[in-house]
Amino acid sequence: MYIHLGGERVIRSSELVAIFDVSIEKSSKLSKQFVANAHKVRNVETIGEEAAKSIVVTKGKVFYSPISSTTLKKRAHHLVRVEEA
Repeated sequence: MYIHLGGERVIRSSELVAIFDVSIEKSSKLSKQFVANAHKVRNVETIGEEAAKSIVVTKGKVFYSPISSTTLKKRAHHLVRVEEA
């Protein structure tokens, strides 16, 4: 199954590690370090021109998505329920 992250970006649900609100980058020292390291090794992609609302961590990349973390979590949760059925 796939999860639409915004724009024309789609990932495999099996690649998803975590979805965070973008505000975590400012509130957590560990998150700042994680994202800074991802930038350093060029594993970060910003989706679209809109301001980022969420950070999506996959096995190979970190995405800044214009879609809220709540919406993305609902999409991911919906996929889990479909796969269980």
